[in-house]
Amino acid sequence: MSQRELVILGTAAQAPTRERNHNGYLLRWDDEVVLFDPGEGTQRQLAFAGRSAAKITRICVTHFHGDHCLGLPGVIQRLSLDRVAHPVDVYFPASGEVYFQRLRGAAAFHETTELRPHPVDAGTVATARTFSLSARRLDHRVGTLGWRLEEPPGRRMLPDRLAALGVAGADAGRVQRDGDVVVDGRRVTLAEVSVPRPGQAFAFVMDTALCDTAFELAAGADLVVCEATYLSRDAALAREYKHLTAAQAARIAAEAGARRLVLSHFSQRYGDDAAFLAEARTVFPDVVVARDLTTVAVPPRRW
Repeated sequence: MSQRELVILGTAAQAPTRERNHNGYLLRWDDEVVLFDPGEGTQRQLAFAGRSAAKITRICVTHFHGDHCLGLPGVIQRLSLDRVAHPVDVYFPASGEVYFQRLRGAAAFHETTELRPHPVDAGTVATARTFSLSARRLDHRVGTLGWRLEEPPGRRMLPDRLAALGVAGADAGRVQRDGDVVVDGRRVTLAEVSVPRPGQAFAFVMDTALCDTAFELAAGADLVVCEATYLSRDAALAREYKHLTAAQAARIAAEAGARRLVLSHFSQRYGDDAAFLAEARTVFPDVVVARDLTTVAVPPRRW
């Protein structure tokens, strides 16, 4: 199983349907599991997907419209019910802190898990072992943040250069760790036996009109999850309610140089998702139309 993958728990905008649950997206990234926008029914969708709430390490909420947050009370209480031993960080727009507090205390329960709320504005909000997490303001009808998870750049070792310079065994690890190593009286540097390797990136763009920030979030990302509430034939509705069409989401991915685009957050007015795929693929080739309880891999490294 991939160590970096997206589990789609729900794909419906505003109201769930017979086929689509409210929003919910679970990102597995090495030893961390990040839950984005837990809408109503997220606990049950986790069960259907065979995923444990106890594995969640962080929760990110874009904004406090119900389809993006009504699952928070259940998830928060489930963490304590399962007696999750590790702390769980929750990030959300500072402008919506009152709604977070109401959701957190929506029902009586015995809190045993350490929940660490982070009301945030734009900027880097967390640094973990294998990524940094940042937020950017989007253009919606209430305070809304997009999220970007980015791995720091590294180096890719070159076996032929290691062999040519006699770097083997423990010395290969040492040059990676320390930046250089002495072999047979000669100093070998990391730059001589490796090349730069850009880190992978994931972007989450939900509930927004077309704006510069959406392109910034998606810049060079390996996987972009982007709302596509409407088709282009309903572009006037998209403008009125500050949402995106499938074509606009594809434009963001294309112009930002992203690698794979996941469309989600579909209006209940549409029964068939094939039109979303067709519309987006005229602009961007690697498109996945999100369906509940499916998994999308983060594309493998290009290097």
